[in-house]
Amino acid sequence: MKSALLAAVATSALVLAAPAGAQGVKIGILNDQSGVYADYGGKWSVEAAKMAIEDFGGEVLGQKIELVTADHQNKPDLATSIARRWYDVENVDMITELTTSSVALAIHELSKEKKKIDIVVGAATSRLTGDACQPYGFHWAYDTRALGVGTGGALTKAGGNTWFFLTADYAFGYALEKDTSEIVTANGGKVVGSVRVPLNSSDFSSFLLQAQSSKAKIVGLANAGLDTTNSIKQASEFGIVSGGQKLAGLLMTLAEVNGLGLQAAQGLVLTEGYYWDVNDKSRHLGERFLKRTGRMPNMIQAGTYSATLSYLKAVKAAGTKDPDAVAKKLKELPVDDDFAQGGKVLENGRMVHDMYLFEVKKPSESKKPWDYYKLLATVPGDKAFFTAKDSGCPLTK
Repeated sequence: MKSALLAAVATSALVLAAPAGAQGVKIGILNDQSGVYADYGGKWSVEAAKMAIEDFGGEVLGQKIELVTADHQNKPDLATSIARRWYDVENVDMITELTTSSVALAIHELSKEKKKIDIVVGAATSRLTGDACQPYGFHWAYDTRALGVGTGGALTKAGGNTWFFLTADYAFGYALEKDTSEIVTANGGKVVGSVRVPLNSSDFSSFLLQAQSSKAKIVGLANAGLDTTNSIKQASEFGIVSGGQKLAGLLMTLAEVNGLGLQAAQGLVLTEGYYWDVNDKSRHLGERFLKRTGRMPNMIQAGTYSATLSYLKAVKAAGTKDPDAVAKKLKELPVDDDFAQGGKVLENGRMVHDMYLFEVKKPSESKKPWDYYKLLATVPGDKAFFTAKDSGCPLTK
């Protein structure tokens, strides 16, 4: 209770606040701002949401838009306490970002109970639009299915037909291992083993030794953020790659590649839903974000921009903040912005858009700061994500 109270007190209201007595639209960014995923989303996602609000004009339905934010510390109970206060006391209309799958699943359930919109961006589990789907819940940017199709499918087809997983020991890791394993076996590969690793581990040695002794051609890192970068650094110390095995960063983004540096990250194959240098629109977003933050956005931060903008467009189109009307518009309106072009939202709340398979450049191949990726393939959205029918979502039956 003490930590929940402190978090509620620490929740900060940002710019564009509504005038006293006005019933403006209030959006909440709830994510990890101090822990293992702070660079992956963190304050940078808050900045992306602010950009979207500014680009939209700062108001909707004649009222100012307010943005509030809090750090859930990757704790579902703390996140639920904050979200409940936001919904019940502070009249927050929509919560987004929601890094960490266990947190996102908890808020997804609370949003269903409170009939409030949530748009998950930072969390990965495909269950959010599968068996855990609900009428007011949406999922942007990527999910474990899309990552499995992109990275898992590509590496297996290229001859990496035996896999061993280092799996984050919570909902996200389980879903990523499951979805990738299904893609690997569907492409003729075999999973020879896996080990579950506690979140925010500092020592990966025993887990990496198991991966090494498995003799698997591919060591799949079903983790994210600092856990991924630390496991890659320690894998180098154990000579895993020099010994002939290949590391697959199943959820790596530009932020983690930047943290590792090209010398350590070169040659890694990964899947993202956005990269700043893919096309003119992505460059437009990336360069504006760089100017205000000093860094390029990854798919989580760019996805938060898109999710916030899409929500505001849906409110405007509906002519009301009513969650049923807004949810209906979110599923009707196309997603065409600097994050995704030709995106569409399925009946189960999954936003479908193209995904990209990249290889991290060698230092000698990089021509300027943040020039990190070579595009290997574009994975069409309808191939990357489950169809609504195949997702397992009860809403589609």
